[in-house]
Amino acid sequence: MTLPRKVRIVEVGPRDGLQNESVPLSADVKVALIEQLAAAGLQTIEAGAFVSPKWVPQMADTAEVLAAIDARPGVSYPVLVPNLRGLDAALAAGVTEISVFAAASETFSQRNINCSIGESLKRFAEVTAKAHKSKIRIRAYISCVLGCPYEGAVSPTVVTDLATRLADLGCYEVSLGDTIGVGTPLAARRLVETVGTKVPIERLAVHFHDTYGQALANIYATLDLGISVIDSAIAGLGGCPYAPGASGNAATEDVLYMLQGLGIETGIDLDKLLDAGAYITAILGRKNQSKAATALLNRLDQAQRAGTC
Repeated sequence: MTLPRKVRIVEVGPRDGLQNESVPLSADVKVALIEQLAAAGLQTIEAGAFVSPKWVPQMADTAEVLAAIDARPGVSYPVLVPNLRGLDAALAAGVTEISVFAAASETFSQRNINCSIGESLKRFAEVTAKAHKSKIRIRAYISCVLGCPYEGAVSPTVVTDLATRLADLGCYEVSLGDTIGVGTPLAARRLVETVGTKVPIERLAVHFHDTYGQALANIYATLDLGISVIDSAIAGLGGCPYAPGASGNAATEDVLYMLQGLGIETGIDLDKLLDAGAYITAILGRKNQSKAATALLNRLDQAQRAGTC
């Protein structure tokens, strides 16, 4: 097995991780989280989304968040945009990178962005054309690549065609998302192999949810195919309002712990990452879903208590 020497982790917690949270969060909290993640060494941090506040109220203050971030050199803070209106808002906020979001399932596309796959590609063609003129980098997500909550199994051929069309629109990277977390290592590997016949592996990323506990195994199964970009969310935050039953993303702490054990470079400080996870879970009043974070923090707590005895 030939593993990559270095992996870039794309932190999606501040957007994908928080978008479905019912606890209202202030812009200050989001800014603090983003700055802690950047301080830990993450170089790509999804900072928010310019979407309808009616449907995703947690993202309504994205412009305010972006204005308040103390941006670090070398760190990218992309935002999700679904259409030209979202792009215009992003441009007004001074962004340098955006993401677009397509689905490999017709039903999910209708539920998520209220249009067919074909219609979504027409929208994205307009968005990408204008973004390129404004010298904005564009990343693409494809959801439901290994299964749809409404249609069941999804054909790798459909995913490959969609990924190819997004790459042809000028998206520098296409992230393959197992939105409902049904994938297993063999299925994940076969999908990446299939898509990789049309889109260069170095332009692909993987994005696994951990609904069935397979996220880390799926990531590991794709590393030796050349995958070197992994999406994850601090503390395993996440879930999708249009994917009933889907749990959170692969936890960034777990991904980092595994990569460190494999001797793969990331440039991320695990201790600082643990602090960021502890911060946001305390605010949300919920348990950290990262097994590595839970174990490491418990061990630290036990050591501290032993030292006071």
